[in-house]
Amino acid sequence: MKEISVISGKGGTGKTSLVASFAAFAENKVLADCDVDAADLYLVVQPETIYQESFSGGGKAEIQEDQCTDCGLCLQQCRFDAISYPPSQNGEPAQIPWVNPIFCEGCRLCARICPVEAIAFEPAESGLCYISKTPYGPMVHARLGIAQGNSGKLVSLVREKAKAIAEKESRDYIIVDGPPGVGCPVIASITGSDLVLIVSEPTLSGRHDMLRAAELTAHFQIPTLLCINKWDIHPETADRIEREARQLGILPAGRIGYDPSVTKAQIHKTSVASYPDSPAKKEMHQVWENVIKTLNKSETG
Repeated sequence: MKEISVISGKGGTGKTSLVASFAAFAENKVLADCDVDAADLYLVVQPETIYQESFSGGGKAEIQEDQCTDCGLCLQQCRFDAISYPPSQNGEPAQIPWVNPIFCEGCRLCARICPVEAIAFEPAESGLCYISKTPYGPMVHARLGIAQGNSGKLVSLVREKAKAIAEKESRDYIIVDGPPGVGCPVIASITGSDLVLIVSEPTLSGRHDMLRAAELTAHFQIPTLLCINKWDIHPETADRIEREARQLGILPAGRIGYDPSVTKAQIHKTSVASYPDSPAKKEMHQVWENVIKTLNKSETG
């Protein structure tokens, strides 16, 4: 079993469109959408949920009114301003402070310093994790709640479940649609992967973000390939990005030209692979073949 993570230094490079086509090209695989903050692979592969579970990224403080003595210590010490007195009702000022769950960071300081132990700290639902069946095989995906943290922890949960399915069903590949950027969710998406594919675009910001992503994969010593999407909108910059990637030991997996079929596929909630005459489909298929060749080479030594 091999795990392939597709990432990009920024959003909007076409990463998910590429993964959706990989889903059609690859056989015997599991899909994992690790962009838990803004998952959109499900829009293309049309999953049918067969299992879901709640995810808790941590707890939230809650003041027990029957125990609180209104000493004000928690209100004074909360650096996130999550504790305050609620608006008065019927002209009467509130006697007990209240915790704003959106502002609460779950640090537990208030619960530790409360002299009468009047602050409960229970796990709070931060999101949902799903296992679904799709026309391309099983998929694990998730949705992080609004203003919730620990997206890296939820990404790890998605990958764990995808790996468990792959091992149980003897799947050959896990294809990960990673989040954009280089932060905690991306790190959680690529650590332990067999190969990372960076998707870039021929712009100055695309070059800059490719270099950031390349620095990240180099730190974790993960074999990395590069794909430039819409390379023909500025061939000179595409050449420069590939040249600089080679200097970092990252070989090109292929290029994808601008193709209106990609937009059509998005509108019709399908992958580019369903358009037989699409130039982008052929180029994406070549990228997939190069990914597999690289994996096979690394396996043989």
